[in-house]
Amino acid sequence: MKITRGEVEHISELARLSFSEDELEVIANQLNDILGYIDKLNELDTAGIEPTTHAQELVNAFRMDEPQESLNVDDSLSNAPEREGGQFVVPRII
Repeated sequence: MKITRGEVEHISELARLSFSEDELEVIANQLNDILGYIDKLNELDTAGIEPTTHAQELVNAFRMDEPQESLNVDDSLSNAPEREGGQFVVPRII
């Protein structure tokens, strides 16, 4: 399967994107390179290989969401450059 410059132009019109003539040609060539690579991959014999979602087995590194005791206000504000009434004072941005 090969994508023509006219097909790229048609799709770009549907997507309301505008490209120059040179860009349409480049995009058509890039899409054809991608399709060529997919055809190359389809030549591989994958019979007997189980489908995977990742090349490596991943382990969830998140901790359980369990309530824990938090810092008290004085410890939380101990390194604050400025504090007021138990809160951080930050520069006004608006």
